[in-house]
Amino acid sequence: MSLSDRLASARELNAARIDAVEAETVPDYDDSIAAISAANDAFGEIKQRTTDALFDRLGARVSDSSLTEDQLHEIVREELTEIIEEDQQLLSPEERRRLVRDVENDALGLGPLERLLDDDSVSEIMVNRYNQVYVERNGRLTLSSARFTSEDHLRRVIDRIVSRIGRRVDESSPLVDARLADGSRVNAVVPPLAVDGSSLTIRKFSKTPLRVGDLIGFGSMTEEMGRLLEACVLAKLNILVSGGTGTGKTTLLNVLSAFIPPGERIVTIEDAVELNLQQPHVVRLESRPPNIEGAGEVRIRDLVRNSLRMRPDRIVVGECRGGEALDMLQAMNTGHDGSLSTLHANSPRDAMSRLETLVLMAGMDLPLRAIREQGASAVDLIVQIARLRDGTRRITHVTEVLGMEGDTVTLQDVFTFDYSAGVDANGKFLGQAKPTGVRPRFSEKFADHGIHFDLGNLSGATANAGGW
Repeated sequence: MSLSDRLASARELNAARIDAVEAETVPDYDDSIAAISAANDAFGEIKQRTTDALFDRLGARVSDSSLTEDQLHEIVREELTEIIEEDQQLLSPEERRRLVRDVENDALGLGPLERLLDDDSVSEIMVNRYNQVYVERNGRLTLSSARFTSEDHLRRVIDRIVSRIGRRVDESSPLVDARLADGSRVNAVVPPLAVDGSSLTIRKFSKTPLRVGDLIGFGSMTEEMGRLLEACVLAKLNILVSGGTGTGKTTLLNVLSAFIPPGERIVTIEDAVELNLQQPHVVRLESRPPNIEGAGEVRIRDLVRNSLRMRPDRIVVGECRGGEALDMLQAMNTGHDGSLSTLHANSPRDAMSRLETLVLMAGMDLPLRAIREQGASAVDLIVQIARLRDGTRRITHVTEVLGMEGDTVTLQDVFTFDYSAGVDANGKFLGQAKPTGVRPRFSEKFADHGIHFDLGNLSGATANAGGW
C-alpha cells in the first residue's frame, strides 16, 4: 500500500470513529489508535523523504551567510513546492500546509521545538534524547508530545543553534553554552558525554523584559521591597543576587538593572548574553571559548579586568562562578559602586562563604581573613531568591552586609519570608516577605544621592524615584 493510500485509509478510519461517537455507539478504541498511528507514521515518512530531498537540493545554501533569513525561507518554500508537486502524494490542504511548515522548521528553524518556543506558558524545554522532550509550565515538569525524528535530526538543530554565535559542539568539545536570537539560554551536551544521546536544555526568556511590577504581580516580591531595592540601586549599593539553579537570578538581575538611570554608562559581562537592558548607554561583553586548536579563549576574568578601562559607571556581571569574583570585588572596592552580579548559594550566609571560595579559585595565595574583609567591604546587599515547593519563585531575604566582627562577616536581614503562614488547599505558600523592622546602615547613602526614603516604617516607605 502506498503512503497516499495509507493516509487515506487512516483518514477514513478516524472519520468513522468520529461518526460512531456522534451516533453514540461504542467506538473501537484499538482501531482509532491504529488510525492515528498509521496517519502519523505515513505522514512522518513523507516528511522525512521531503526533508532529505530538500537538503539534497539546497546543499551548502542552508549555511550561506550571505543570505538573509527572509531569503533563505523564500528559497526553502520554493524548493518545497516543487518537491511536493513532483512527489505527487495525495495530501489534504491541511496536511500540505503542515508538511511545508514542519519541513521548513526542520531546515531553518528548531524543528519540533518551534511550537514550544512560541508557547508562552512554557518556561523551559528539556530534550533528554531525540524522542523524549520535557517542558516546564508554572514550575511543573510535564512530558511533551514533541519528538525529533532521529539523533541526526537533533544534532542538526543543536549545530544550527551554536553555529549562529560562532561556537561549536562535537566529540572534542561536547559541552556548549549558547543563546537563541531572543536571548533564551541554551546548553547542549552530546555523546560521548551524553550516554543516551544528545541533550538540549533551553531556558526561555520573556519576549518582553519583566519589570518590578510584574514580579510584584507574580508574588515574587512585595511593593515595599520593590521600592527599597529601587532606592538601593539608585544609591549605588553593590548588590549580589543569590539563589539556586532555576530560581530566577538572571531575571531578577535584569529587573534590578532597570532601575539604573539612563544617563549612566553600563558594561555587562556574561558567558552567553542573556541580560536585556533598556538603557541607551550599554556595552555588552561576552566570553569566548577556545577554538579547535585550543587558543583564543577569553574568560570572564579578562572581560572584568578590561571593563575597568572602559570608564563604566556600572559593571553588571551575569554570574560569578570562578576567579572573576576576585576582580569583581576589586572593582567594587576601587570606586565602581553600584555593581550588580549573581551567584549560586542557598542563603545570604552561604553567599558570602561561596564568594570566598570563588576568590580562592583565582589562584592567588591570599589569607582567608583578607578575602573575607574585602568581601564584607565590597558587598552592601544580598538579595536571596528561591523556588519553593509549590513551584513559585520568591525573594526570601534582603540582607545587609554590615562588615566584620572578629573573623565573622556580620549580616542583618531587612526582609525575610514568612513561612509560618502555611499553604492553601492547592499547596501554594500563603506567606510573603516581611520587613524585620531594623534600620539598615546603608540608609546613610540614600541622603548622599538625594533619595528621600522613610525607613522608620517600611510598610509605608516611599522613594522619590519612580518608573513603575
